[in-house]
Amino acid sequence: MANTIKLENKGHTLVIAHRGMSGIEPENTNAAFIAAGNRTLYGIESDVHKTADGKYVMMHDANTLRMSGDDIEIGKATYETLRNIRLKEKNGKRGRTDLRIPSLEEYLGICKYYEKQAILELKDDFTAEDVDEICCIVEDMEYMEHTMFISFKINNLLLLKARCPKQPAQYLVEQPIDDAFIQEMADKNIGIDARQDLFTEEIMQKCRAKGVETNAWTVNKPEDARKLMDWGIDYITTNILE
Repeated sequence: MANTIKLENKGHTLVIAHRGMSGIEPENTNAAFIAAGNRTLYGIESDVHKTADGKYVMMHDANTLRMSGDDIEIGKATYETLRNIRLKEKNGKRGRTDLRIPSLEEYLGICKYYEKQAILELKDDFTAEDVDEICCIVEDMEYMEHTMFISFKINNLLLLKARCPKQPAQYLVEQPIDDAFIQEMADKNIGIDARQDLFTEEIMQKCRAKGVETNAWTVNKPEDARKLMDWGIDYITTNILE
């Protein structure tokens, strides 16, 4: 059975399980979240979409085809329809009854049970009402103090900050990180969650000087993690490292 690769001497760097422990179990499933919960990781990252009937479910893609073989668009399907889908195992077969699309509440419940930070990626172009609903769910579960929000869509994070100014948030980027961008994120009190190759030691130093947290994805090789940790990165997001 697959297992994690242990990292030594991590310093202050915190390690986050990407879509759960997705190197071991199918991504964004309760099985992947539990696998992460049972390991010495700081947090569990997952992606949230809204269904046609206003529920929130955890999946990376906007469509279920890759993970299940069923071609269903999440935003046009009901929660019940999505819950009846069986997801593929790592070998591509279907059959395990535990591999279903989780609800936001299930994901948060697992994070809370295992005392892991929830790293919640806002995938859709959410409205202020949507962001408020998501925050209310997290608040009702008494887990806002242990949740960080991330998104490729800056407006999602601005809506979050308008509602919860002090809530931790990181902007997911695949663009070069320059001085102006670092300053913009510092002004907005938003961290930088970037593809690992976009970071350099100099960029890391500039982010630290401005008080901007840094997170690299998706770091799966120990040698890449070691370099980033030596540079002083705050977080590493990974499929298989621990």
